Amino acid sequence: METEAGPRGDCLRHEEPSRKILRDETLLVLALSLGASGVSALISFVGSVTKPGGLKDQAATLNASAAPGRPWLDLAWQLFGIATALVPVALVAHFLLREGRSLRVLGFDRTRPWPDLGRGAAIAAVIGSAGIAFYLAARGLGFNLTVVPEALPAVWWKYPVLILSAVQNAVLEEVIVVGYLLRRLDRLGWSAGTALVASSVLRGSYHLYQGVGGFLGNMAMGVVFVWLYRRWGRVGPLVAAHSLLDVGAFVGYALLAGKVGWLPTA
Repeated sequence: METEAGPRGDCLRHEEPSRKILRDETLLVLALSLGASGVSALISFVGSVTKPGGLKDQAATLNASAAPGRPWLDLAWQLFGIATALVPVALVAHFLLREGRSLRVLGFDRTRPWPDLGRGAAIAAVIGSAGIAFYLAARGLGFNLTVVPEALPAVWWKYPVLILSAVQNAVLEEVIVVGYLLRRLDRLGWSAGTALVASSVLRGSYHLYQGVGGFLGNMAMGVVFVWLYRRWGRVGPLVAAHSLLDVGAFVGYALLAGKVGWLPTA
């Protein structure tokens, strides 16, 4: 049982959740977020490999228009999608609050913005260059679909929405798949190695819609991110790195597609 001093100095008691509650809460969070995305990606992958033609001749489109030809309605749908995708993070914060904790226990706060950003930029520089090379190789070998990071109309809100989408992806994935999941698995008695495998395979699973290359590349990234989280005890640098990686992918594609020969387009 934990106690925490209240605003008047009195003690607020927080009951330790049972193992069953911890397990059920974890499954609920995953079922409402990236666990469900993993199942969806698997179904999509089965559809792709059973479709006539090679994987590289098919496309996986991210950040597509939700209302073609109606920019204001499209913007409303884009912002709605970004906001609702973060609801599982709010659910995680709620579960932690019931234990007398907050997202700060995962290292997701504003206490170290510049060190987090610096570490994140270094991670993004290394993983970004390796990731592009791996994607091009996997697609060339026929293991990956052609990934189209954005297909939004050329309107004023295009780039702000792409940046918001990148940050949303980063917050959702790193808070849940690294910080929250590892904390829960540790408290459920899982070994560090088994938890690393679970987190990394989960990360790879919801990228399976991109093909085998997307699965393996993101699983490898998951291993690195879990190792760094164990070392630093903070998801802040991972959120920064993931945000920079996705901003580079989304905005970079928007600026370069059709203008450079090495970048595949649908």
